[in-house]
Amino acid sequence: MNNPVVIIGAGLSGLRTASLLTARGIKCIVIEARDRIGGRVLSISDTKKPGLGRFDLGPTWFWPQYESTIANLVKELDLGTFVQYTQGAVLLERSQNKRPERYSLLENPSARSIRFIGGVQTLIDAIAETIPKELIKLNTKVTAIRQDEADITVEAALADGKRKKFTADAVILALPPRIVASHIEFSPPLPPNLMNDLVNKPTWMAGQAKAVAIYERPFWRELGLSGFVSSWLGPLQEIHDASPETGSGALFGFFGIPATIRQELGEDNISQLVIDQLERLFGPEAQNVSTILYKDWAKDSDTAVEEDLEPLRDFPSYGQLPEAGIWEKKIIFAGTEANSQFGGHLEGALLAAEQAADEITNIK
Repeated sequence: MNNPVVIIGAGLSGLRTASLLTARGIKCIVIEARDRIGGRVLSISDTKKPGLGRFDLGPTWFWPQYESTIANLVKELDLGTFVQYTQGAVLLERSQNKRPERYSLLENPSARSIRFIGGVQTLIDAIAETIPKELIKLNTKVTAIRQDEADITVEAALADGKRKKFTADAVILALPPRIVASHIEFSPPLPPNLMNDLVNKPTWMAGQAKAVAIYERPFWRELGLSGFVSSWLGPLQEIHDASPETGSGALFGFFGIPATIRQELGEDNISQLVIDQLERLFGPEAQNVSTILYKDWAKDSDTAVEEDLEPLRDFPSYGQLPEAGIWEKKIIFAGTEANSQFGGHLEGALLAAEQAADEITNIK
């Protein structure tokens, strides 16, 4: 077996798999359709005021008390973290005709959420540093995977319209299952029960959108508020303090508006609705926003398919995939949806990477 392992997807799971294989002396390459690494991890700044910090438009937290894999990796990579700000009262918005209700909650130290200094992208960048840069191929969208008696051929379309082929001993699919099912042609075809399972596995976060409102300082803390809000009115149904460890302030929220309505409204209208809601909740100072960062994952064709437009309300229970038939030991699934215990979490993506790397190691 002299060909490399081809890893499709340069998100957390794909990059971690590549890092593990590289450390074990196993040849691999990582193919990514986007022009960046990270997948559903996306940490960006206000382009006009980058000094205010970097903010997560994808996953934000991990829980080291429950998630030992990511906790150990963060320690190994020596990454800076801090505890999610939760001091102060929470707000509950239930009626348009009533002011938001204010409650004080007892803190539970054992359930604290942990954030990365500089955003989750710092984890992505640190893992990427362990992989030779030439092994990561961006702007390369896989369209087909073909198997013959000797090899596996991975076909891809490049950003300039050209096409490229990669020969592999095995392929790791570090992608959402529905993206695999809808975007990649397999020859011979995948077994019907496996294809059906892929189509019916919801993509975590694919139907959701996230907004971050950035401020010069976290002024709500001066009002004795934690920044946490639960709203029945929206457009944001759940809001949290997204401020960096020091300096500027930020609030982020998840939308209760369905993807189809978000897309009809458009980003400008959505942003204004967010500002209006924040003013309603936190007072006039909420109008003094530096910028609104917005990411609608349902519009991201490398994340979502039509079946994902309805946002998930809870973490799905991702079961084991059926056997792959003729593709057994030739294709291996990674990504957070490939982990049955922590599906939807960063922890799940890392555990799936470890399992994929171990399977390849055993084959080799």
